[in-house]
Parts: sequence; structure tokens; C-alpha cells
Amino acid sequence: MVFGFFKRRQREQAAYALYGALVAQSRQPEFYLHLGIADTVDGRFDMIALHAALVIRRVQGQPDDGPPTAQFLFDIMFADMDRNLREMGVGDLSVGKHVKRMAKAYYGRAAAYEEGLQGDEETLIAALTRNLYRKSEPEPWQVAAIAAYVRRSAELLAQQDYQALGQGTMTFAPLAGFLAPPAAGRPSDPQE
Repeated sequence: MVFGFFKRRQREQAAYALYGALVAQSRQPEFYLHLGIADTVDGRFDMIALHAALVIRRVQGQPDDGPPTAQFLFDIMFADMDRNLREMGVGDLSVGKHVKRMAKAYYGRAAAYEEGLQGDEETLIAALTRNLYRKSEPEPWQVAAIAAYVRRSAELLAQQDYQALGQGTMTFAPLAGFLAPPAAGRPSDPQE
């Protein structure tokens, strides 16, 4: 029983580290300044949901510790969403409804991103356009850049050591290579 507690505590600590790292990545100003993501509550939720989907996808693939750690990460994320809604002044009686809608939105986005990552570029671009840009009309290069960033980040996360991930050490694709329309002769998906 004691050993189970320590294992649970390690998973929970790993999930907190993962959440902190994915939120930090989601808040990179380049997403909002250059890639056309709305710098709003919804836009920030969408970026956190995107990065959480990528990280949870990676963590769930890890035998033994992966699924429970992914569940802790999900729980931490939505506890944080609950806390943020309360800080924004959403009434106590309606917070639960808001969080439930956000969780449903997350699951839909995660499934769409997974389908896009498993499928072709058009499927991923459609999912990203629908979920990140909503009713706005981004430049085609912005959506293509986000799609290339997502695909490259998924590849990098898949290659990373699970123990390092548990410490919150994650490497996403560097944003610098995705911030401008591709020039003639320049690849649209920079590799490290």
C-alpha cells in the first residue's frame, strides 16, 4: 500500500510538471502575434487543449505509468480551468457546466487532432482551422505553419525520454521556423 502511494505521488508530480510545461508553451506570444491565434480566453484554451492533446497522446503510449499519468494531467488541467473560471468571476453554480463543456470540447479536439496526425495534411489542417481559428479567417500559410508545428512537435515528443517528460522537460518544435510565409525554395517544415 505504501509503495502504491509513492507511485501515485510520482505520477501526480509528473503530471503537474507536464502541465506547467505545456501551459508555458501554449502561452508563447508567437502563436498570437504571428500565427493568428486569437489572444482571448477561448484562444488560450484552444492552445492549451492542443498542447495537452499532444502531451497526453505521448504519455498514454507509455506502458504502466502512462495512462494513470495522463489521467492526472487531464484532471490537473480541468481543476486549473475551474480555478480560472472562478477567478474570472463565473458564478459558482455555473462553473461546473462551463467545465463540462470545456472537457467535451477538449475530447472533440483531441480526437480531431489524433485523426489529423494519423491521416493526411488536409485532415489535420481542417481540424486546426475549425478548432484554433473558429470563425476567423487566417492566412493559408498560418494554418499550414501550425499544422507543420503540430506534426513536428508530435514527432519530437514521441522521441523524448519518458523520465525526462516526467520532470516537465519537453521539446516542442521551435516556433522560429514557422513564423513567416514560406519563401520560394524554403521548406515549410523546418527540421532541427
